[in-house]
Amino acid sequence: MSTTAPSLFDRTLGQILDQAVKEHPENEAIIYVDRDFRFTYRQFGEAVDRVAKGLMALGVQKGDKVAVWATNIPYWVTLQFATAKIGAILLTVNTNYRSAELAYLLQQSESENLFVIGGYQDADFVTITYELIPELKTCQRGYLKCERFPKLKRVFFLGHEKHRGMYSIPEIEAMAPMISHARYKARQETLSCHDVVNMQYTSGTTGFPKGVMLTHYSIGNNGFWIGENQKFTHQDRLCLPVPLFHCFGCVLGVLAAVTHASTLVVLENFDPIQVMASVEEERCTALYGVPTMFIAIIDHKLFAKFNFSSLRTGIMAGSPCPINVMKQVLRKMYMHEITICYGLTEASPVITQTRIEDSIQKRVESVGRAMPGIEIKIIDTETGEEVPTGQQGELCSRGYNTMKGYYNMPEATAKSIDKEGWLHSGDLAVMDEAGYVSITGRHKDMIIRGGENIYPREIEEFLYTMDEIQDVQVAGIPSRKYGEEVGAFVIGKEGTDLLPEDVRDFCRGKISRFKIPKHVAVVDAFPMTASGKVQKFKLREDYQTYFPYLP
Repeated sequence: MSTTAPSLFDRTLGQILDQAVKEHPENEAIIYVDRDFRFTYRQFGEAVDRVAKGLMALGVQKGDKVAVWATNIPYWVTLQFATAKIGAILLTVNTNYRSAELAYLLQQSESENLFVIGGYQDADFVTITYELIPELKTCQRGYLKCERFPKLKRVFFLGHEKHRGMYSIPEIEAMAPMISHARYKARQETLSCHDVVNMQYTSGTTGFPKGVMLTHYSIGNNGFWIGENQKFTHQDRLCLPVPLFHCFGCVLGVLAAVTHASTLVVLENFDPIQVMASVEEERCTALYGVPTMFIAIIDHKLFAKFNFSSLRTGIMAGSPCPINVMKQVLRKMYMHEITICYGLTEASPVITQTRIEDSIQKRVESVGRAMPGIEIKIIDTETGEEVPTGQQGELCSRGYNTMKGYYNMPEATAKSIDKEGWLHSGDLAVMDEAGYVSITGRHKDMIIRGGENIYPREIEEFLYTMDEIQDVQVAGIPSRKYGEEVGAFVIGKEGTDLLPEDVRDFCRGKISRFKIPKHVAVVDAFPMTASGKVQKFKLREDYQTYFPYLP
């Protein structure tokens, strides 16, 4: 077991921002290089207050959920703190979600508010929103009555454009004068750092996503220590090309920076050229990404034309890092103090992190040591007893960072957090005598595609709704580019002439693109045990039998 006892602060996210504004008002807070958007901390704080007051004026209450379905556009981070300041709960929506996934999330979360943007990739978010909520076009704004989502009261557009039934950002800000400073302050005085401030949906092995409830205390302190382990100060400038809807973006990125009054250089989407240009132009000292992002940068034909000498630190996380990639990042990108993190959304999210002084071997072969204030232990998966040093078992953690639970899912919460408060990760690991953890396995069915966690059961449940499918199994198939791709093995109903492309066509526009099976095999039967259980591991191991075109 590993533990340290740091001093944790009892501040809300609003108080964290207020302190940064007070101490470094003219330091740059948020920059978008591609559109010359810049906020100092003073300007950022003022924008947050305008949006927060505007939302109050429009009726957003303490405890309301505010879902945001948007890429990393400028007002995303503003909304993150504006909701926090009035006691609302920011509910982050994966931009890869499509209609079926958004509908599930709105229903399960009982969200009262929804923010959308125009769209992303091949999806028109506004059109999808109107299809799911047709009442938007006829109901008076602010008085939405939706049959499918009875709790939903308001829909907003996270931008300047006007759409029927939605409030735009300028309209929200225009409402701010209706809320006096006294009312605004009174609302904030009712808040506790132990209130839920953020909900993120994560899939589980048993089916559809679960809403993870995180508090100001858990993500604020986690963000602080993530920044401390990179030695962040107000002089650091973090290039952030990872999605804000993930903890990687909104906690490891935003909160690590704001707790240190550092500068955020945000990209709306990952693009190697934009990353390299942003790092050079803004003299960034830190850069975040999953290994595939760093590979895309280093392998880019224009890599040698950019100057990375300002870089010092950052985080590589999401999937295991190949040692040759790490060596190139250290040598060619000057990131000698880059760190590796491991965690779960349920853990706010970082449980372990390497330190800037750790050797390259430690940064590749391990995921570091326990974060300050967090206990970890490795237990026997059969007995639940703690195993000796160096022996494999399930990694468990306990501390300030543990989620409050899954929204409206007490049974699932009880399965994840035991009576002693230990959060069970489901991941297999070993810990050495110095407390360094190495992840040796994971949920046996989970697929990791380029840093995205994909749970086969969720895709299987969706494919069962296709009329032509009798049975389906989903498993990870090796991929040189992404590590793994989604593979689907389907048995068609009698009398149907099911083709692989039929399965992919059924998925398009309904589930996230990265969840759509890249490889589909129509089979007559699955490999089974004597007791009749499907041997999914054999489907994975024998993938070349089903997909002979793969290496």
